[in-house]
Amino acid sequence: MVNAVIIVFHVFVSAVLILFILLHAGRGGGLSDMFGGSTGGAMAGSTIVEKNLDRITVVTALIFAFTTILLGLRV
Repeated sequence: MVNAVIIVFHVFVSAVLILFILLHAGRGGGLSDMFGGSTGGAMAGSTIVEKNLDRITVVTALIFAFTTILLGLRV
C-alpha cells in the first residue's frame, strides 16, 4: 500500500519536473519571453521569474531524487 502511494507521488513529481524543465529558457527564449519580459530581462540577466523557476525546479528535482532512492530501498 505504501509502495503504491510512493509510486503515484513519484510519477506526479516526474511529470511536474518535466514541465518545469520545458519551461526553462533555451537559446534566446523561454518563460520570460513568453510573458513579455524580454526587453528588461536581456540587459539585467535573469529575471525574477526565471530565478524562482530555477529554485522550484531544484526543489522538485531533489524531491524526485529522494523518492527514487526511497523506491530503490523499498523494493
